[in-house]
Amino acid sequence: MANKVLMLYMRQSTPMYLNIRKLSAFPTFPNKIGNRDIVGHGYNGEASYLDRVDCPMPAIRFKANTPDILKEKGDWKKLSIEEKKALYRASYCQTFSEFLAPTGEWKGAIGMTLIAYPPMPESFNEENRLAQLKRMKLLEINPVTGISSK
Repeated sequence: MANKVLMLYMRQSTPMYLNIRKLSAFPTFPNKIGNRDIVGHGYNGEASYLDRVDCPMPAIRFKANTPDILKEKGDWKKLSIEEKKALYRASYCQTFSEFLAPTGEWKGAIGMTLIAYPPMPESFNEENRLAQLKRMKLLEINPVTGISSK
């Protein structure tokens, strides 16, 4: 009953011209950010530039709009290879092979791991482990099914 009363009150108090988009958690974006066009959906719907393998089409261009970029609206058959590469670089920072190339970051991670770990404690030596086993037998630890049961 309380839900019905609440819904009735909300319908009466909320104007009909209220835009549903304003209730969204995502802000509305303009058609341009600075001098760069929004050209796609992007990663999670955000208007940002990211080079990602799982989301290869960024939401905005990499570089600002110039008269050279307007050439892409014309006939691509009239463009030279260099002009096509320049247009690609205006939209994307790196090619797939460039941002998938190994960087060597793993070497630093392995090096820091080896520095961070101390040497093994003395209790891992063979004679200390045998002494620990002997002590466990003397104290009759786990006498039903363990070492002391034999």
